[in-house]
Amino acid sequence: MSQIIEHIVLLKVKDDVDSLKIDAMLNGLNNLATIDQVLYLSAAPIHRLRSASAFTHVLHSRYRSKEDLSAYVAHPDHLRVVEETMPIWEDIMSVDWIADQAPGILKPPAGSVAKITLLKVKENVTEKAKEEIMEVVKEMCQGTVGENFSPARAKGFSIASVVYFKDIGEVEAHEEEKVGGYVEDTIVVEFVVPPPS
Repeated sequence: MSQIIEHIVLLKVKDDVDSLKIDAMLNGLNNLATIDQVLYLSAAPIHRLRSASAFTHVLHSRYRSKEDLSAYVAHPDHLRVVEETMPIWEDIMSVDWIADQAPGILKPPAGSVAKITLLKVKENVTEKAKEEIMEVVKEMCQGTVGENFSPARAKGFSIASVVYFKDIGEVEAHEEEKVGGYVEDTIVVEFVVPPPS
């Protein structure tokens, strides 16, 4: 497999939602991993968030192709979970990208930690500058990186990366470089991969 499709969804659950409804949401989302087109799927509470946004939960999934991602989005089980859990959401955003290379570990094990970085590039940045940003992110990222191809719910975030670490300690030891004055906003999300449900 030379490339994969990465799909990230960030959710903010309303403040007054009962924890049983949140657990049901996470169970429903994680059960979507059984859909045939899904190579990997994990939904969890956000462990650490660096952003002005107030997202509380994250879903990360992987697919062989854009067509497989589209089939997942249209799947009746996915549509049912979205319909059932949407009333508890206050906010949602998603990004999708083609990873330039398949990650070393397609299905990160339970207990590993994901670090997702989303970049909103300033409006008048040239394509050459975007390519330079992508190269800097690729150099500092041991995971996948790419440009979002689904702008409708991305809130202007156009470059994304995800890298997995064996534990929180390894994440904290990972130094991050800056990508210069081309970036208007950044969201960094970390979450612990839950055990299979």
